[in-house]
Amino acid sequence: MILVTGGAGFIGSNVAASLEEAGADVAVNDWLESGDKWRNLAKRRLVDVVAPADLFRWLDGRKLDAIVHMGAISDTTATDGDAVMANNFRLSLKLLDWCTQTRTPFIYASSAATYGNGEQGFDDDWSLEELATLRPMNLYGWSKHLFDRALVARHVKGEALPPCWIGLKFFNVYGPNEYHKGHMMSVLAKMFDRAKAGESVKLFKSHRDGIADGDQRRDFIYVDDTVDVIRWGLERAKVNGIFNVGTGKAESFRDMIGAMFTALGRPAKIDYVDMPESIRGQYQYFTQANMENLRRAGYDGQFTPLATAVTRYVQTYLNAADRYR
Repeated sequence: MILVTGGAGFIGSNVAASLEEAGADVAVNDWLESGDKWRNLAKRRLVDVVAPADLFRWLDGRKLDAIVHMGAISDTTATDGDAVMANNFRLSLKLLDWCTQTRTPFIYASSAATYGNGEQGFDDDWSLEELATLRPMNLYGWSKHLFDRALVARHVKGEALPPCWIGLKFFNVYGPNEYHKGHMMSVLAKMFDRAKAGESVKLFKSHRDGIADGDQRRDFIYVDDTVDVIRWGLERAKVNGIFNVGTGKAESFRDMIGAMFTALGRPAKIDYVDMPESIRGQYQYFTQANMENLRRAGYDGQFTPLATAVTRYVQTYLNAADRYR
């Protein structure tokens, strides 16, 4: 049995779907609340759905094949420091301790937000010295960074850890089951209904010299590719470390939205609007994962090209009567 925390969320529900389709027994730990988040799991056969408040009672005396820890407050605009620390840092430490004591493999979500504004690049050198140089720009990124540093400190000191531990620094993930995320959805998911209705899509103007409007770039990665990396990690009992998970290629928001219009069979209609002043000082104009460490660790999977992935997302999910995986 594999436990997926945050299993009703975006990446977590896609992990749960992939594992269940492969015949694994999957339990999910998450809040379902009162919205449509449950639909992310509606097609799955699950062993259990465990509320966060009951998690450690549920774990007591139980044997698992692995924990895939995707649960977190992932809103980059979150401001409740106590809530973020409780969910993203202290809960992660408790799960790490449980996996250490029970000899259970542990794969968890870190984040590209740990890199801050990217001025120092996006190399996933997880030595304590290099981690100490990173300066996350928001509370979410800092909480993930704090846990990375705590885990690596235990490793350096030779303290006990799970038999396999892998942290994954996800870059800009998009794909089915992200609809509950509101303003944290990908720009593609946010803008799709406007484009389908024949309206223009709004993207931010550039406020940096030398960068054209809409040419702000991200390392966009389709959610299926992130699931493939997680599945690879579950099969590698002796791999430990913190790895970037992106495509290694930065592409523009204009490229992504253009691919969306192409998938709809329509010419692109894009208007550029001023970026709110409140976010201009912390806005990232470029992210691109260095994927060499993951390749050296043995991952040989291919990453789906942007146009191919956008077409799949649009035609299989966003433009379908049922958008859920």
